[in-house]
Amino acid sequence: MKKGEKMKIHGLMKMTLLDYPGLVACTVFLGGCDMRCPFCHNSEILDMNAPEEMDENGLYDFLGKREGLLDGVVFTGGEPLLRKELPEVMAKVHEMGFKIKLDTNGNHPDRLKEIVEAGLADYVAMDIKNSQDKYGITIGIPEFDISNVKKSVEYLLSGKVPYEFRTTVLKQFHDEESMKGISGWISGAERYYIQQFVDRDTVKYGGLEACSAEQMKTFLEIVKPHVKEAALRGV
Repeated sequence: MKKGEKMKIHGLMKMTLLDYPGLVACTVFLGGCDMRCPFCHNSEILDMNAPEEMDENGLYDFLGKREGLLDGVVFTGGEPLLRKELPEVMAKVHEMGFKIKLDTNGNHPDRLKEIVEAGLADYVAMDIKNSQDKYGITIGIPEFDISNVKKSVEYLLSGKVPYEFRTTVLKQFHDEESMKGISGWISGAERYYIQQFVDRDTVKYGGLEACSAEQMKTFLEIVKPHVKEAALRGV
């Protein structure tokens, strides 16, 4: 980002009761991602240079009019941690009195640690795309190196910030072995959610299918003994 240039924002959901557990929030979408999940709901903003909806000043103006109405702000993507200017924006949002939730794919552990240890995130949600052996195929990059994702998992498990892990499951990518692999990887986690895939116009690839409610219940029973709290979403 050039000096004086403001952070581009590629979408804004003005109110949500779902994205930030327990709080009324807005959701800020930041373009650009270093994964290519075929089931992504936000494929139109995978490019950081996608058309912007506003810049950070527009966000501050919006939030200034929502004081007392909103409790929190969710930064999602794309992948928010690709934005080097994010900590500065988060600090400003905190100063305005809002709690902050960060969504991340976990591929930037150093930036995650920087934000958490600066006290800029009140809650972190990290996607666990699949078991380690199926990770690359699931995110659309078969040769993907998951070492940074592993570091982010380890960091969140250390309990420096309230967090959740979550997996969106599809018939094409997830089965009982997947869930056994994930369970061992995140063993001891505070919270883990299994989310049902919902097809939308913004999903780039057709033919992808959600797992049945029964499959998801089976998945939940596999993971429950390994984490402190587990639940299904979207069923």
